[in-house]
Amino acid sequence: MESPNQSAAQEFIFSAFPYSWGSSVTCFIPLLFIYTFIVIGNLVIITVVQLNAPLHTPMYFFIGTLSFLEIWYTTATIPKMLASLLGEKTISLNGCLLQMYFFHSTGISEVCLLTAMAFDRYLAICSPLHYPTIMTPRLCATLTLGCCVCGFITPLPEIAWISTLPFCGSNRLEHIFCDFLPVLRLACTDTQAIVMIWVVDTVHAVEIITAVMLIFMSYVGIVAVILRIRSAEGRRKAFSTCVSHITVFLLFFGSVALMYLRFSATYSLFWDTAIALAFAVLSPFFNPIIYSLRNKEMKEAIKKHLGQAKIFFHKTEDLK
Repeated sequence: MESPNQSAAQEFIFSAFPYSWGSSVTCFIPLLFIYTFIVIGNLVIITVVQLNAPLHTPMYFFIGTLSFLEIWYTTATIPKMLASLLGEKTISLNGCLLQMYFFHSTGISEVCLLTAMAFDRYLAICSPLHYPTIMTPRLCATLTLGCCVCGFITPLPEIAWISTLPFCGSNRLEHIFCDFLPVLRLACTDTQAIVMIWVVDTVHAVEIITAVMLIFMSYVGIVAVILRIRSAEGRRKAFSTCVSHITVFLLFFGSVALMYLRFSATYSLFWDTAIALAFAVLSPFFNPIIYSLRNKEMKEAIKKHLGQAKIFFHKTEDLK
């Protein structure tokens, strides 16, 4: 129940951002660089995959889809962070709910897609003869669609439930973007909020543990097959196709687990912010680097198109 001297909060104030102009600018510049790099890097990967016929394989189809999701995953939070650093540090209740929905829907879609990519690597290494007939373009599209449907449906009940809660009293959100637990802490109804926090924790735990177990089982099978390969070169080549995926998986799931598998444990505002930046900003920043610099075919394709672009600009200058 709302007390007479409380009014329903229609907007939240992000209290984790620095308030001094110097500190805000110091944070704004690297964050802007990182976001620009994420968008351009992932657009380059999507373009290169689309323009190169040798890259029209299931693995690169999934990488291109992951890059597409990464752009929207970061766009759900980083532009608002940038605006909050230099301007108003507020967000409306509806804007907060929308930000939570798109951040978690694209994030869950990525989790599902990383699981599908592990399944793809398992089939490619453990059943190489049957791989082309199993992992068809139709199956790739079906898996991708399933990942997105799962991602965009899963957060809906949580968002719908939170939208019914009354928010009164303090509207200071101790975070750098809207997320379930910081928002729920501002709800007026203690009993409902506690139940909701438990439900949210349980849902996140089931999502993360299920994905981790499926990926782990895929790699158990992959490692078992790789160890049976007699030549060292054969083992190296087989394992090299999985390195990028394993790196992205560990980077993303490690920080996500710290944030969403803590249950009753609480962190200081500093550590909450650091962990949030790890999976919302740093992990997407490293992904284009991992998938381009750690991938020989991708590097060669990017070099080829950079060379073609250079020749085109030289010809344009000569015509002038």
